Amino acid sequence: MRKYIPKFLLILGMGMIVAAACHFGLQLYRLSAQQEQLKEDYSTANSITFGIFSLDLWTERLSAIVNSKIKGFEITAEQKREMKSEVEEQLHGMINEVVREFEKPQKGIGNKLKKFAFKQLVDPKELHAQVPSFAQTIITRINSPRAIKKLKGIATTEFNELAEQTYDSTATAQQKMTRYLFQKYKVNSLEAYNTKLDKQLLEIRNVTYNYAYAMLGCALAALLVWLPFRKQPHLHNTLFVMCLLMALALLVVGSTVSIIEVDARITTLQLELLGEKVVFSNQVLFYQSKSILGIAQVLIAQPKPDSVTVGILIILFVILLPLLRMAARGIHLLCRPSLSENKVTHYLAYESAKWDMSDVMVVGIAMTYIGLNGILKSQLSGLNMKNDVITTVTANYSSLQPGYIIFVGYVMLGIVLSYLLKTMNCGPQKNTNLNAPIN
Repeated sequence: MRKYIPKFLLILGMGMIVAAACHFGLQLYRLSAQQEQLKEDYSTANSITFGIFSLDLWTERLSAIVNSKIKGFEITAEQKREMKSEVEEQLHGMINEVVREFEKPQKGIGNKLKKFAFKQLVDPKELHAQVPSFAQTIITRINSPRAIKKLKGIATTEFNELAEQTYDSTATAQQKMTRYLFQKYKVNSLEAYNTKLDKQLLEIRNVTYNYAYAMLGCALAALLVWLPFRKQPHLHNTLFVMCLLMALALLVVGSTVSIIEVDARITTLQLELLGEKVVFSNQVLFYQSKSILGIAQVLIAQPKPDSVTVGILIILFVILLPLLRMAARGIHLLCRPSLSENKVTHYLAYESAKWDMSDVMVVGIAMTYIGLNGILKSQLSGLNMKNDVITTVTANYSSLQPGYIIFVGYVMLGIVLSYLLKTMNCGPQKNTNLNAPIN
């Protein structure tokens, strides 16, 4: 009985480490899903479709500027002088036109009498002399407070009617979306909505990385347990199987938690219109966050055969094959020779490494991120402008997520376990009871 105590204590200790890793992984999965949902809601409410590309929002901003200009409209002394000159010019022109009409040869007794009376009673010079006083009277009437108020009211009414006739196909969808999201997060404005989500996202980001590092710490602790037991081959099977469980936890979490996030935004767009500034901020151009499993699912859902093929290959050689390899290694160590030495089991445990694409996936994700990040920075830099009319500032918030760190940890642990398995079977201290089942 005493000989089983070390094995029992080892299983208990390693079990606690694996359980802690599973707990951290579960929390990481939960928080990652919550972060992804928050980011999707954030990008939806701040989408460029409902911002810069929204005709309804432009109408609202421009209406506010125009109405403000109309309400604050005042005629300056210089403008009054210019108006008076224009009115005088028009009056002089009207007088000259009337005089020319009467000076034309007239036919008929009535028209000749009118021409005679006009010449006897009307002096064009006197009319031209009275033009300045007439023009001043007109300008005074036009610029009276009552007339100005009436003109402002007419202008405001006409403009508002024109604005109401502007149709935006996204307006209804935007209203439904914002109403739903505001109720969901219990806010009543976009500013409060953004502030609340920014705060939650910052808190979640810090915690998720802590959980990821804690999970990697558990994997490192499981490997360090080998050091005091490296000269006790009868415990190596137990240690290896517990490390397989740790690798399984890392693989599951690394495959299902977000590995990469693409977030491109216009942080500020400022236009100078009618002496006023029209500002749009935090406009999300594009957002996506995917796990390895999520990427495969998206590819399989595409109508193109090549995309479906790539998605299936990712599931087969990045997720399913590693699971089968771990299961085969466990069977090889725990079961009797009829199963442990089976050709399929032996092939999966030792010879299938060349088909395992996990390490390739790690490099591929890193290269994809580097390339995509470079493309986004190049494209977004082309949108940055600054002149007297328009100013735009873009930002690229794309990043590798905790899921990538966990998946890298799984790959590294897998490499170490492959080395340990070969050492157990080929080393000078080979376990003679390697295939005996663990009680």
